[in-house]
Amino acid sequence: MKYLLIALFAALLFIPFLGAVHLFDWDEINFAEAAREMIVTHNFSQVQIDFRPFWEKPPLFIWMQVGSMMIFGVNDFAARFPNAIVGIATLLSLYTIGKKHGDAKLGLWWVLVYAGSWLPHFYFKSGIIDPTFNLFIFLAIYFAYRIAHSDKPFRMASLSGFMLGLAVLTKGPVAILVAILCLVVYWLVNKGRIAIKLWHIGMIALLACFTTLLWFGYEILAHGWWFVNEFVKYQIRLLTTEDAGHGGPFFYHWIVLLVGCFPASVFLFTYLQRGKKTSIYNSATAPAPELKDFRKWMWVLFWVVLILFSIVKTKIVHYSSLCYFPLSFLAAVQVYKVAEGKIRFRGWNLAILVFIGVVLGIAIGALPLVGVYKDQLIPYIGDKFAVANLQADVPWSLAECGYGIGYMIMVIISSILLARKKMQEGLITLFVSTILAIQVTVVHFVPKVEAYSQRAAIEFFESFQGKDVYVKALSYHSYAQHYYSREMPHSNPNYYNTEWLLNGAIDKPAYFICRITDAEPYLQHPNLEKIGEKNGFVFFKRK
Repeated sequence: MKYLLIALFAALLFIPFLGAVHLFDWDEINFAEAAREMIVTHNFSQVQIDFRPFWEKPPLFIWMQVGSMMIFGVNDFAARFPNAIVGIATLLSLYTIGKKHGDAKLGLWWVLVYAGSWLPHFYFKSGIIDPTFNLFIFLAIYFAYRIAHSDKPFRMASLSGFMLGLAVLTKGPVAILVAILCLVVYWLVNKGRIAIKLWHIGMIALLACFTTLLWFGYEILAHGWWFVNEFVKYQIRLLTTEDAGHGGPFFYHWIVLLVGCFPASVFLFTYLQRGKKTSIYNSATAPAPELKDFRKWMWVLFWVVLILFSIVKTKIVHYSSLCYFPLSFLAAVQVYKVAEGKIRFRGWNLAILVFIGVVLGIAIGALPLVGVYKDQLIPYIGDKFAVANLQADVPWSLAECGYGIGYMIMVIISSILLARKKMQEGLITLFVSTILAIQVTVVHFVPKVEAYSQRAAIEFFESFQGKDVYVKALSYHSYAQHYYSREMPHSNPNYYNTEWLLNGAIDKPAYFICRITDAEPYLQHPNLEKIGEKNGFVFFKRK
């Protein structure tokens, strides 16, 4: 019965309003467009963008989107639906694992902690690859840990290898890198004592290879080594260079996890407290060594991912999202102990909780202020494109500040309850209010933010659906031109040459878009006619 209730709870959180806002450039639109082009071309073995090979990602998640689009049609809901299903599977997995290695309470706390933290929840309402990849790699690590504590180690090794293979098919060989690093670091931390034998590793490798070769092997046999070679070179470049202009300081992901995984992240600080060590079990029923070992694996996974992607040159928010699993588990263990009165939630813990909660509440409450008082703010903004974005006609009222104020109040109330030793009431108030705040943000605020950032461009692209024209973004990179115009393959190979589209003997109408900050040379271009301008984007037609 609890499994059914958790599944319904997750479905209610993750499925409604998936199509309420356009997909965001780049990642969401990138994957959705790859799925759409598979459907158009019936080429399901190679990932394509703009009907040319796209070697940056393997196809598993895109296949999931293809299946969704075949059911719901090519639309934004269908592109995000697979992650909603993954969200349901994730919460069910957390409850199952928590119950197995603790009790039903630990499983339920883990579910609530994960669903009640900002980024872990938010990503299941997106169309990016990472939630699916994270589940597969987490399960691969989990089944590897189970080898030492199961009477069926062969089965656990096989499941670990299978999940690792699925992770590789979802995002690439970074899954193998993470798995190997976790194994090595665990071995070092455990001073060479490890129950995973060489034949277990061989079985994991065999199943992982078999699973990945279902695609890599077919691709090599069908099309040769070129696609796979380009894929591998891209993965290496991603780890060693700042790809797509996404750089950042070493502690970038530390800050992302602290704020983005609030309130779960705050409970990690309780591990710094000195005092008598406590267990969440009573000695009569507890497989305490299993929990202790699993917690060790989770710490290893957390630090391996955090340090690895702090070193990696490319810094993107979701690169550290695999940390959500170990972070939420470690937080759930502490939440369990706080709820049962086995550890104290100290004053400085409460201070951190209130501080971050208030900062997030202020950020939510400030959004309507920006919209209402944008005319007064514009003179202080030096970015011409941002100023033009703010010209979007988005209705705001001061009353909407109440959402942010309400969240701050609920965080403060939960802190007061915790300070008064009403632990369960305080914890439930904290995580449930965060779930509600996330839902309000997704349904109410994200569409308004999208109206400023990209809607004018999306609507321009949508106006060409069903028309045999060329559509091109100038001086900035976008996948939206392909997905939202529902572009079909062009027979003329010159289409890929921007110079030809601007100056050549084109064979059908050509339309262009650029940002206002890049518009000047195109306004002076003899072959272009300006046909419109909206919210920071300028639209042209080839004369």
